Amino acid sequence: MVIGLMGSGKTTAGRLLADALGLPFSDSDPFLRARFGGSAAEIAAAEGADVLHEREAEHVLEELAGERKVIAAAASTLESPVVRAAMRGALVIWLDAADEILTERMRSSDHRPDFSPTAMRARRGHFFQEVSDLTFDVGVMTPEEVLKAVLRELAAG
Repeated sequence: MVIGLMGSGKTTAGRLLADALGLPFSDSDPFLRARFGGSAAEIAAAEGADVLHEREAEHVLEELAGERKVIAAAASTLESPVVRAAMRGALVIWLDAADEILTERMRSSDHRPDFSPTAMRARRGHFFQEVSDLTFDVGVMTPEEVLKAVLRELAAG
């Protein structure tokens, strides 16, 4: 499972990891579009952040209950004790970067709701620390470097 704040590169790193491991990949953005007909930004604007977060948690719980795969989980899912408990059986990779870097990356796409990385870190940072097995600074590492590091950890473990 790949976690991180918006803009951390969960989708990119998750796809690379899934391909390298020969596993399916599941991302919250396509799940939301397929199941609920909109992006995270559209759902948040139309129905509110609480509804968006419930739907993102639904994604993680459904995918963790299914076949083995790499899952890119929305940061909001960590606020759910049920989701955090379900994550205990998975390898959890936290992609992190300075708030300034994440803010810049968030501006590159209109599918993301307009949430502040600083506010989200204050709200969820302790949950990331609680559930993560591996942490990588994606402000200095490319997705390919993250992949190599994860594969090294898996081979060593």
